[in-house]
Amino acid sequence: MQIVVRPEGRYWLEWPGSSSARSRCSLHYRLPILQSLPSPAGLRVFRCVSLAALVAGSLAGCSIGGLSNEESVQTPAQAHALIVRALAPETRDRVGWATDIYAAFAALKRPATADDVCAVIAVTEQESSFREDPTVPGLSKIAWKEIDDRAQRLGVPSLVVRTALRISSPDGRSYSERIDKATTERELSEIFEDLIGLVPMGKSLFGAWNPVRTGGPMQVSIAFSQEHARSRPYPYPVKDNIRNEVFTRHGGMYFGIAHLLDYDASYDSHLYRFADFNAGHYASRNAGFQNAVSVASGRTLVLDGDLVDHSAEKGREAGSTELAVRALGSRLKMSDSAIRADLERGGSKDFDESQLYRRVFALADAGRDRPLPRAMVPRITLKSPKITRNLTTAWFAERVDSRYKRCLDRVGPKGARAAEPS
Repeated sequence: MQIVVRPEGRYWLEWPGSSSARSRCSLHYRLPILQSLPSPAGLRVFRCVSLAALVAGSLAGCSIGGLSNEESVQTPAQAHALIVRALAPETRDRVGWATDIYAAFAALKRPATADDVCAVIAVTEQESSFREDPTVPGLSKIAWKEIDDRAQRLGVPSLVVRTALRISSPDGRSYSERIDKATTERELSEIFEDLIGLVPMGKSLFGAWNPVRTGGPMQVSIAFSQEHARSRPYPYPVKDNIRNEVFTRHGGMYFGIAHLLDYDASYDSHLYRFADFNAGHYASRNAGFQNAVSVASGRTLVLDGDLVDHSAEKGREAGSTELAVRALGSRLKMSDSAIRADLERGGSKDFDESQLYRRVFALADAGRDRPLPRAMVPRITLKSPKITRNLTTAWFAERVDSRYKRCLDRVGPKGARAAEPS
């Protein structure tokens, strides 16, 4: 989908590959809708799309990209109404949040089903309580520890680093002062971007290193966001870089929704997507595979979803999962190299179709009344400078799943009908 701006003040959303009128929608500039936006209208045209549809019905005939003209589709008004209904009543600016959520679904060419909308809302509630740039308790202490740890690894005395950070930054305050006052990841990320580019010794000490690895209302990985933007067009104009886009509401929701939903997984429950959001794509599928390996081999494995040990210290040495699979090699009729090659596919959907996957489950399921689960929530203890309690991926997934179910209750039959195709 692309935005075409007409000189007479009209915006067109176009879906390539179709010349039908149903794949093209016209939107007039509507000042009462746009006047609350903090930027030129062109920067947030997606916000206009849903609101104009809701208020004026001007887009009632438009389709969501990715569906053929022969298929029944949601109208933007239906999708937007569903999202507004799904949001908790206490959410501030429900219409604005709904618009950014709908825009992400449209850009990713996904229909806004009640299940998927509630999954997005549940993760956002858990991660930020719908705050665009949530505060992090004790952030300055976390930042200083990260700086000291990095200096130690590089053999640079902490005193030298802290002295260097006393110089003035572009806003007049010293970098030390800004770090001391930082309360959000956006602020801290901006400080480090300045540090890397401006402070003497900044390049040699920090390089491209920025300790802020997640951001935005869904706390999405910045590395994932940057990679996603390289693999498919980002639908908004980029002011500076993708890192900064993650900290905007529209960018944070777009990349967060992409991370949660924009990959093909054969799960029968959103619980496993919630776990994957925390542990990485296909971690739940891989944990189910590890369980099957454990059953077939008789070896106890940590079901963490990590099929190959890629640690720098071990290089290409086999990890516990690989060793357990190798022990089955004669029964699987596979060589160590063939086993390794299939395990390396653990980060993709096609691992489901690999010879190794099919043969391991055939062994593990043999003689059982029912097949083993193909997905399990990984058993991972969460580690992060921001985490001060003993938390796990299971804790995260179950908390989000509870919020997801409450969201579905809010939608109810009436909301579900609003999501049905017209």
